Amino acid sequence: MKRVLTLAAGLWVMALGVAFSIAADLGTSPISGVPYTVSMFTPFSVGILTIMMHVVFIVIQLILLGKDYSPMQLLQLPVAFIFGFMTDAAVFMLKGLEPGNYAVSMLFCLTGIVLVSIGVSAEVASDTVPLAGEGLAIAISRKAGLKFGTAKVAVDCSLVALSLILSFSFLGTMGGVREGTILAAILVGTIARQISKAVMPLRKRYL
Repeated sequence: MKRVLTLAAGLWVMALGVAFSIAADLGTSPISGVPYTVSMFTPFSVGILTIMMHVVFIVIQLILLGKDYSPMQLLQLPVAFIFGFMTDAAVFMLKGLEPGNYAVSMLFCLTGIVLVSIGVSAEVASDTVPLAGEGLAIAISRKAGLKFGTAKVAVDCSLVALSLILSFSFLGTMGGVREGTILAAILVGTIARQISKAVMPLRKRYL
């Protein structure tokens, strides 16, 4: 139960981070780039599109791993729904929060990055079910014989490229891919690792 609550708290903090990055309007993290970009030219919300994307990730995992796919990993599906609804709730909470200048936008962006990092750390510390994005990276690393970090970078880069293609195709601009996306790609993993190192003794003691 403690681990489930830790995962839930991590998902909520991560959703708040996504909402702050959207409010900053300087680009979202790679994993949120596609849903945010598509939400700009469709009637669907970021949360609903996040759920759709995660379902696609789960299907790809099933195709890649086949018989090696653990049925327990299907728990990624309810986690995806919870995270999607949390994302929409967080975006709604910050809807009226608009930065007045670039400095405030950057502050929002950095706040989002830190919150996403904390959320990722809590997700890892819970040692329960990874989000489908991480699950896809794990599946690729197992199938291709790559290190998880390498597979994760490949997934993130592919999502950024897809976001750019969709943005230019439907919006004629870079859309949700900006300097904030680059900062998130560089900083989230680094910050999350440092937080994880700090909380690891607590995890072993309390979870």
